[in-house]
Amino acid sequence: MFDTLYAQVGAALMVSVSAFAFIKGQDPERFGAGAYLLAWFATLLLQDDIGLYNNAPILFGIDVFVLIVFCGLSWKSANTWPVWAAALQLLPVLSHVMMAVDVRPPAASFYAIQNLASIGILVAIALGTFWTWQERRAAGLE
Repeated sequence: MFDTLYAQVGAALMVSVSAFAFIKGQDPERFGAGAYLLAWFATLLLQDDIGLYNNAPILFGIDVFVLIVFCGLSWKSANTWPVWAAALQLLPVLSHVMMAVDVRPPAASFYAIQNLASIGILVAIALGTFWTWQERRAAGLE
């Protein structure tokens, strides 16, 4: 799980961005970070090393759940970060669809899509939280 330096750095980034969203964000940032953190934990618990090309419907379901959460947040929130997060979450969902229709890309491209989209979503949550925090500070609410 956390046997490589990349996995440890990713875990630290995930936890720090989520903590920042929980401490300084408002409800949309907290809900988005909470859903993404929950999906990350669920993915860590439910994935197994069965191979890349085996269709993993549970992991696909988790990715679709997160996509639905971000789409709902972008629909109800006035912020722009949920739109970016939903667009970036669509990439892993479509990579699962690509596996389901039996297009066999190289394993490195599949993992690159998953990892880069995850980093992009964390950046979107962090920037959205930062902007919300700065708007509250400018309004004198904090």
